[in-house]
Amino acid sequence: MDDTDAVRLATEGELALLSFDVRRSAAAVEDLLDPEFREIGASGRLWTRAETVAALAGDVPDGKVSISATEFHGVVLAQDLVLLTYVSDRNGRRARRSSLWRSSQGSWRMLHHQGTPLGDG
Repeated sequence: MDDTDAVRLATEGELALLSFDVRRSAAAVEDLLDPEFREIGASGRLWTRAETVAALAGDVPDGKVSISATEFHGVVLAQDLVLLTYVSDRNGRRARRSSLWRSSQGSWRMLHHQGTPLGDG
């Protein structure tokens, strides 16, 4: 697999995790998160894999909520590790995000994620 394919597959996984259809399905989220997954949320809280799966499954939007992602950039750090950075926007709440994706057993899964809120400037 070349670098372009690795970044593409990691990006596809990231975008899937932003989809409410995927987020509502614990099984779908578990398929996309590495068994060793950890997240440092925008609040600074450290989340485990189990906590993240439960939180996303309960993330039911009210009304016209959507999550968009822009400014994607991907870097292959090793044959089995991709760093993605991007900006998310959830109805005006913007954050700069970074994710590490690891390939294991034939699938790309998110190993680590961090979000930092963006101010108005």
